[in-house]
Amino acid sequence: MAELQSIKARFGIIGNFPALNRALEKAIQVAPTDISVLVMGESGVGKEFIPKIIHGESRRKHQPYIVVNCGAIPEGTIDSELFGHEKGAFTGATSTRKGYFEVADGGTIFLDEVGELPLQTQVRLLRVLESGEFMKVGSSQVQKTNVRIVAATNVNMMKAIGDNRFREDLYYRLNTVQIDMPALRERKGDIHLLFRKFAIDFAEKYRMPELKLTDDAVSYLENYAFPGNVRQLRNLVEQMTVVEQNREVNSTKLAEYIPMNANLPAVISKTSGSGSSSSDFGSEREIMYKVLFDMRNDINDLKSLTSELIKSRGNADLSSQEKNLINRIYTPEPAQNANPNSLLYFENNNNSQQNQIHHPTIISEDNEDYNDVEDIEIEEARPESLSLQNNEKDLIIKALEKHKGRRNKAADELGISQRTLYRKIKQYNLEE
Repeated sequence: MAELQSIKARFGIIGNFPALNRALEKAIQVAPTDISVLVMGESGVGKEFIPKIIHGESRRKHQPYIVVNCGAIPEGTIDSELFGHEKGAFTGATSTRKGYFEVADGGTIFLDEVGELPLQTQVRLLRVLESGEFMKVGSSQVQKTNVRIVAATNVNMMKAIGDNRFREDLYYRLNTVQIDMPALRERKGDIHLLFRKFAIDFAEKYRMPELKLTDDAVSYLENYAFPGNVRQLRNLVEQMTVVEQNREVNSTKLAEYIPMNANLPAVISKTSGSGSSSSDFGSEREIMYKVLFDMRNDINDLKSLTSELIKSRGNADLSSQEKNLINRIYTPEPAQNANPNSLLYFENNNNSQQNQIHHPTIISEDNEDYNDVEDIEIEEARPESLSLQNNEKDLIIKALEKHKGRRNKAADELGISQRTLYRKIKQYNLEE
């Protein structure tokens, strides 16, 4: 226990939550060895403290300690950053360069966000872990390195392996020992301690009086989910230290900075020993599918309703449900802002009764209006395609034909960006 408190004081770690203490104890236990460690936890929980403790308590503490943010290095240059390159290996390689694994020989490398590594780099890293060997980019000479690797990620590694975004063999090489850092919302008893620590630090930094929390403010903070974890709390205290005139903060004032109703549902990841997580984002995909299917049904209903209106010269008796459908789809804006150039535009008569529906004006390719419905041939009803892809393709073709191939006008008509339209044209092979 004395050693644990000494480590907390040395590295500025605040809190007594059991899961936090267990993570620190595991870091102290594995520090004297050379085995690789994988730190798991959400963004902002303080995963970077674990490799510092491991390096500082190991025999390598007097050797280099290098932090590499794998997610911040472009895919095309990360091999050169990690392993170095020879002169002329690629455009811009004007001289030979040492990589991190060569510079940190004898020390420790912390690979932050290791789940973002490209697959090609993962193969090179696996070789370093297995044999301590690597080759510079553009070189055929094998070099040796003696580096201790500590990695960290907030990615669900089991899902990444299942999606072929991370090598399973590399995962098990990195995960010799797994250390899980708890989220701040799980450490309710530590939140006030952290707030006081940050308030003291920023009061000294900005030479201002220290912030104090009322009892209701403490309760408010402890019931907030903190999706940004400790990093979010630290930023909150810094902002309030500079902005607030009253140094006593209550729950009403806190709500101005972190409104409870704006707090997104917290995804609590319960990781097992293998690092798997029970949470995924399947529900988001299901919501998108539901919206698309609802849109398809509305379009099919509107096609049938339009056909009936044309046949009856616009005098058909509509149910309230059908009127609501037309108002929702065809009149999203006030009548005075309606766009008469849209694919289907229902004319409004200011002298007509409210909710009276007139027959639609059909706009031809040469912009001539055909208001005489007797001149319009009504196709026999046929089963509508249930394919979202076919309906989308047909709408794009119609929009392009209407605007004579002008893609910017077609994109505005369809309510999508030009970039999305270009991508859809390429997807459906509609390029001229």
